[in-house]
Amino acid sequence: MSERPGQLGITTAALDGLVSRLKGEVFTPDDAGYERETAGFNRLAEHRPDVIVAAGATADVCAAVSFASEQGLPVAVQATGHGTAAPARGGVLVSTRRMNTVVVEPLTRTAYAEAGAQWHQVISAAAVHGLAPLNGSSPLVGVVGYTLGGGLGPLGRQFGYAADHVTRIELVTADGDVRMVSRDEHPDLFWALRGGKGNFGIVTGIWFSLMPVRRLYGGGLYFPGEQAVQVLDTWRRWSATVPEEMTSSVALLRLPDVPDVPRFLRGRVAAHVRIAYTGPAEEGERLVGPLRECGTAMEDSVGEMPYTAVADIHQDPTHPLPYHERNIVLRELDSEALATLLRVAGPGSDCGDLMVELRQLGGALGRPAGVPNAVGVREGAYTLSTLSPPGSADTVLGPMEPWGTGRRYLNFLAGSDTADATAECFDTETLTRLSRIKAAYDPGNIFRLNHNIVPVP
Repeated sequence: MSERPGQLGITTAALDGLVSRLKGEVFTPDDAGYERETAGFNRLAEHRPDVIVAAGATADVCAAVSFASEQGLPVAVQATGHGTAAPARGGVLVSTRRMNTVVVEPLTRTAYAEAGAQWHQVISAAAVHGLAPLNGSSPLVGVVGYTLGGGLGPLGRQFGYAADHVTRIELVTADGDVRMVSRDEHPDLFWALRGGKGNFGIVTGIWFSLMPVRRLYGGGLYFPGEQAVQVLDTWRRWSATVPEEMTSSVALLRLPDVPDVPRFLRGRVAAHVRIAYTGPAEEGERLVGPLRECGTAMEDSVGEMPYTAVADIHQDPTHPLPYHERNIVLRELDSEALATLLRVAGPGSDCGDLMVELRQLGGALGRPAGVPNAVGVREGAYTLSTLSPPGSADTVLGPMEPWGTGRRYLNFLAGSDTADATAECFDTETLTRLSRIKAAYDPGNIFRLNHNIVPVP
């Protein structure tokens, strides 16, 4: 660690005091390793904190938060950096990626994940026992951030949001204390954390239920862009008929001509249908039949697969890149809505988005959680999200607002222009309650370098 004072007048003595309290490391802008620690998966956000605490244990997180409070600095948290909303310009960045312990308890069908654990760790550990977590489309995403934002994944229509199945949370609050949070301990925090993201403290450990899923009938169907109209229309009508065991989405792709992209997708428009069905393979094949018949697929990878291969369904990027992620929630997708979407995002449009995706909601995603939480998009029928290159403006979501619920899904917001959309992820009553809980536990809004909920007494 450098001995030079921080940008806001942090003294060497103060930094030395922080270092003496840690098992992990401290980095300031002049230190080797600073750039490595700030770099997250989404390279659009460039963090430049005054101090980085590379936490190795919960006690390190407590020390970092206490230090920030003493110095009057805001706190940002990063595990993988997929969903960054507000870059840290100054302040303290707590890097949790070294805290990555995962423990699976097969008898109770539960798992524990530390702050920096990623979903691929849980998937592998649970599969040994014939179990699966409610992970998202990418297994490289952090467990904690994904779950706190709701958690919408390939098993969602059957089992609901990941947040619905959390049983306990270890949390470091703005006063530097550790709280164990559950339906019986700090129930207000337990409600708020599950859906309210990282506004109430730093989660250092989380316990959640696993599902008895060993395999899927799943994969992807890729169609050329010139068949997008019939593919999306078939999927729209088909999705209204399928059982809850079927979770699916369809995306219009415009991927660059680079080595990371499969050759048959490079530099062209394609329609990608994603399938995850937990029922028997023969029934899955029957259900998917109309999709296979709607066009001539360039590739068909849908079939029986172990749950450990779940990443093959969406084929999300595995290397860091800069991107904006934006979304709205749709109440319906009628023929007029689809025609509008194809006009603004289909082949021949001026759309420059890398991906425009529709995900079907409904089923368990539309029902209240067993233990109520703050996840705020249960009334929607579909999410419509876009993944866009740096500097791009929205040209797709605006024209689709007439079919929207007025809500956005928190986990599908990334990039510096999305922080102001946080309020649109909740109804007025939920947002008011979140703001009051924020005021009770973080009145100074020390945790504001995120999708921020402002404390209101």
